[in-house]
Amino acid sequence: MIEGTPARPELVRALGAWQAAAIVVGTIIGTGVFLKAAPMAQRCGSPGWVLAAWAAGGVLSLLGALSYAELGAAFPRAGGEYVFLREGYGPFVGYLYGWARFWIGTPASIAAYAVGAATFLKGVAPVGELGGIVPVAITLIVVFTAINCLSVNAGGWLQTVLTTLKVVLILGLAAGALLFADGGSWARLGGGGYTGGGFPGWGPFGLAVLAALWAYDGWNNLPMAAGEVRDPGRNLPRAIVLGALVVLAVYALINVAYFYALSFDEVATARSDAHPDAPSVAARTAATFLGGTAQAFLAFALTASALSAMTGSMLTGARVPFAMARDGLAPARLAHVSARGRVPVVAVLIQGTWASLLATSGRFDQLTDYVVFSSWMFYALNAGAVLRLRRLRPNLPRPYLVPGYPFVPLAFLLLSSLLLVNTVVSATRQSLTGIGFMALGIPVYLVLHRKPPGAKPPGG
Repeated sequence: MIEGTPARPELVRALGAWQAAAIVVGTIIGTGVFLKAAPMAQRCGSPGWVLAAWAAGGVLSLLGALSYAELGAAFPRAGGEYVFLREGYGPFVGYLYGWARFWIGTPASIAAYAVGAATFLKGVAPVGELGGIVPVAITLIVVFTAINCLSVNAGGWLQTVLTTLKVVLILGLAAGALLFADGGSWARLGGGGYTGGGFPGWGPFGLAVLAALWAYDGWNNLPMAAGEVRDPGRNLPRAIVLGALVVLAVYALINVAYFYALSFDEVATARSDAHPDAPSVAARTAATFLGGTAQAFLAFALTASALSAMTGSMLTGARVPFAMARDGLAPARLAHVSARGRVPVVAVLIQGTWASLLATSGRFDQLTDYVVFSSWMFYALNAGAVLRLRRLRPNLPRPYLVPGYPFVPLAFLLLSSLLLVNTVVSATRQSLTGIGFMALGIPVYLVLHRKPPGAKPPGG
């Protein structure tokens, strides 16, 4: 059903249950699971602590997904976290989130996925003849931005196809490594690595968890497009929680396969900012049991995985500035919806342009560190919003209630806060960069969007 009047085209609830689930799984599983094991190994120093960092990131993300499921079912409108924070804390906090998401979060995610996709293509396609990783990454952003301007249904079905393909291929990679890897050994998982298996320290371990959280990032995206999901009270929480559980299982399996098939040194020296010209850990794992032709196919499959996450981020992320513009907290043109496709095309196009500029850095790990730190500041606040709204608005209709309340959102809030403190101490430059971008939004809000006393709040 299309809401609104012909004079003002509105978003349409065209995303079904399968498409919603594909967005969750597709935006979580992107490039991180193929690239982050290397920098995590460099920080942790042993397979056991790398796997522990993956487990910690997975549990933390699941706690967040459970909390978000309640908020998404209660506020099934375009904007996701922007709406949750606005309802929980007021327009100023919602605005700061939207500012950070628009200038750092979604465009940097898109840029990172595009750089990752171009990196995978490098081994099997003449990326160098096309100008290198950066021009190819920008081309991918332009093409998929155009697709997401067509209609939400087109983007949703593209997401479903790419997500199904990549899950099947990731499981195939894990099974192939565990069953047929030349020289594979279970003893490697208990090996000492560089540190003899000892704890690397809270700073390095926290940074490894931060890297894992990039690979898990995306469980929060679906609520941004809640205004386009059919039967959101039912489909949103199911898609968020079940999608997160599927990803946890897939990630556990593939990372065990990496350390079974490869030595610790082979994992640690795989493609990362420290070793930019090395093959990815996924490519090295595939080489233990596949021939050259199969490896080329795998490279294209991994590219499809990155592109799936990229198009999911494009689809959901553009709905945040759209919702802000509808509330008068962003330029009105960002709220424009195309008459034919019912897509916020101006927001999609500006998002793609900024992502293309960020992609010029070509540094995958640096881009993702900026995204994760800024994102988790607001994830913690959203967990607090679950607690705050339960107290302030007890009669708010909630089709889904987070299990284990209040312990689940409290645990997520506490662990997220500890992670952020550790990140500020261990990666001060990246943290201050993220904080600085957010701080730039404060004077903009105060000058352009602060309402006089007694004015009705946006969205109210």
